[in-house]
Amino acid sequence: MSSPQSPIAPRIQQVQESATLAIDAKAKALKAAGEDVIGFGAGEPDFPTPDHIVEAAQKACADPAMHRYTPAAGLPALREAIAQKTLRDSGLEVDAGQVVVTNGGKHALYNVFMTLVGEGDEVLLPAPYWVSYPEQIKLAGGVPVALPTGVATSFRVTVSQLEAARTSRTKALVFVSPSNPTGAVYPADEVAAIGRWAVEHGIWVITDEIYEHLVYGEARFTSMPVVVPELRERCVVLNGVAKTYAMTGWRVGWSIAPREVTAAILKLQSHLTSNVGNVSQAAALAAVSGGLEDVAVMRETYDRRRQIAFEKLNAIPGVVCPEPQGAFYVFPSIEGTYGREIGGRAIDSAMTFCEVMLDVAKVAMVPGEGFGAPGYVRISYALSDADLIEGLDRLTTTLT
Repeated sequence: MSSPQSPIAPRIQQVQESATLAIDAKAKALKAAGEDVIGFGAGEPDFPTPDHIVEAAQKACADPAMHRYTPAAGLPALREAIAQKTLRDSGLEVDAGQVVVTNGGKHALYNVFMTLVGEGDEVLLPAPYWVSYPEQIKLAGGVPVALPTGVATSFRVTVSQLEAARTSRTKALVFVSPSNPTGAVYPADEVAAIGRWAVEHGIWVITDEIYEHLVYGEARFTSMPVVVPELRERCVVLNGVAKTYAMTGWRVGWSIAPREVTAAILKLQSHLTSNVGNVSQAAALAAVSGGLEDVAVMRETYDRRRQIAFEKLNAIPGVVCPEPQGAFYVFPSIEGTYGREIGGRAIDSAMTFCEVMLDVAKVAMVPGEGFGAPGYVRISYALSDADLIEGLDRLTTTLT
């Protein structure tokens, strides 16, 4: 007897669960059950949102104007402030009419993929990639084309790779620097070369700049449409307040696009969500209009933790960790642990490695399979120094 047909639409059946959220949920469940789990899984700052931002939200709560619908594209003052912030921070001159405020950066990405990507369009996706990119591309009817990178190229894709992958169906490239999950940062000359290649072949660039302020050492953030101005009419910039201002729960992101694309994005958003919560928008306005002093403190702290993680991981037998230059992740290879038996299980993949480390060492990490990078794991160092060191020491003890 045949099983009844699933009520779930095929487009949703093909979507994979977010590996980052799944591991974080499991770690939190173990903690709730009384287990002493160190969570390296979530890509979330451990700092509180700065006081002046919270105060702006509290004030907005008492304003009756904030109790009503507002424009679907975002509060006019916030759109203008985002345009000014973009010029200040990256050198890209845009106007408020190009900005659409969204429910977090993830929503901005979804809007853009749904707006630009048609059925069968190919989207070039350097790997390792953030877990939601390929799933959102597929939801839009597109085909994600993964381009593997590794330690040898410092996790940076090359123009020759892009050209080899280009076909008549190539519509767009997803470009991310600083990178989640690797922490890679592209030098300005490589950003420019990729941008000129995209212009030459009429390919759209969707550039995710959410980690723009989290760069370390000699690394510098470079916005592609700034160094390649001729790309601006085929480029969408994505950003948000989550990482820079420790505002992941406030859910405010945005897209900046040519006017025709912005109008189409707004048409979509008007049917999906209408306006983002006004209190969150008021908080975001205070964030992007204010200074970067709090961000500097966070960056200095992340830099210290980055170096701790880099040194401790490379001292573990079987682990090789490239030095990250941005974001707040390390992305070590754990292939050197394959074949070892720990807790009664043989390590044969990053997925198995993470399951064993959670069970035995009570340390939660995200396996590289979710990022298109088998053999690697993502470890966030956006947690207290004490927890970071304790978690890394547990890994060392378990693997030594």
